[in-house]
Amino acid sequence: MNKNSREILSNGLTKLLSPAKLNGITLPNRVIKAATFEGMLDDNHNITDQCIEFHENMAKGGVGMTTLAYCAPEPDGRMIDSYLYIREEIKPQLQKLAEKVHQQGVFLSGQIAHCGGFSRNKKLQRKRPVAPSTQFLMTGLPYGIYFSQKMDRKRMDEVTDSFVQTAKIMKESGFDALEIHFGHGYLLSQFISPLTNKRKDEYGGSIENRMRYPLEVLHAIRQEVGSNFPILAKISLFDDVKGGISLEDGIKSAELLDKAGIDGIILSAGTSSQNPMLLFHGDSILPGLLTYEKSPLLRLGMKMISKRFFRNYPYKELYLFEAAKKVREVVHCNLIYIGGAMTPESLAIVMDAGFDFVQSGRPLIRDSQLVHHLKEYGMNYVNGCDACNQCAPMMSDPNGIRCVKEKWEAPHSSTAS
Repeated sequence: MNKNSREILSNGLTKLLSPAKLNGITLPNRVIKAATFEGMLDDNHNITDQCIEFHENMAKGGVGMTTLAYCAPEPDGRMIDSYLYIREEIKPQLQKLAEKVHQQGVFLSGQIAHCGGFSRNKKLQRKRPVAPSTQFLMTGLPYGIYFSQKMDRKRMDEVTDSFVQTAKIMKESGFDALEIHFGHGYLLSQFISPLTNKRKDEYGGSIENRMRYPLEVLHAIRQEVGSNFPILAKISLFDDVKGGISLEDGIKSAELLDKAGIDGIILSAGTSSQNPMLLFHGDSILPGLLTYEKSPLLRLGMKMISKRFFRNYPYKELYLFEAAKKVREVVHCNLIYIGGAMTPESLAIVMDAGFDFVQSGRPLIRDSQLVHHLKEYGMNYVNGCDACNQCAPMMSDPNGIRCVKEKWEAPHSSTAS
């Protein structure tokens, strides 16, 4: 970092670029590559060398930690049957990924996510997708998947064990942290949401009851990986769907995770299965999804429900900031901000507000050298992501997610020269 860059770094940016402890590890800075499903998989549901190179480039760009996205803990945990699931067989490739990332002095996390009832998987091992309650599955209809299967104790234990085994394999493969997906309409989020959890037993009703099974999964994983291994939780603070997760629910779920010993909470929002644009804000992802959707029936259905399902949330900086600040007031664990922090000013505001880390997705897809460029250009850094969101549907592209814009260029400024 040269003299000029130090002069144009705010206190917030200085904090962002400083080392930070996350349980048993110390990250070189507070920027974490968010889990953005890469889509770089081979025919054996394993990550490719292209996926490894993708994360290696993130590491070379200087992030504190990068995250391998959507690691399903069992075959039925995949939304689509071609997706990745973790097993002993793919350990060598996972180890290669960890080695490449570690060579850059960067840490590696893996996101464990189970789709539950949000399934279009035509190769289910069980008769139906598991979920907290039996419900009609609109997204599965074109694939002959009509209803979910309510999880009894046996099924709950089976799925918990799959989470535990996945955590074990990832730790043994060299991963430094785990991110458990409690949000975005996936299985654990389905337990948290009153819209998808209609149970009348101790796992339904109050938010404490709806969090019971997700916390059991967390406890089981903690028992496996040990007290010093970092575990993060990604949650939906709210989903802006009638009858779904309210902000009050989101704050309470964060409190319960904090009390249960989580090391950090990623404060997201929305649900991929019912209100995906709340996650992103900006241009609709529908045109891109239609490009890659193979089912004519589903394409027609997506067009018919587009206004209700793909709602309009114009992009603005820090679009989840006010909601996230409410969590900072009530929990003591690390908080990881995500949601519209693309400018140096926004990143500084987040740090100054007491957040501990920032997860970045689209800005790092736009510029994998973001951290190095922040050090070089400080408050003059311009990322250039315009929230066109064309990268998101590319999880279904053979070449994986990438930015469609011209290659990033340095800002034209005498101060930044």
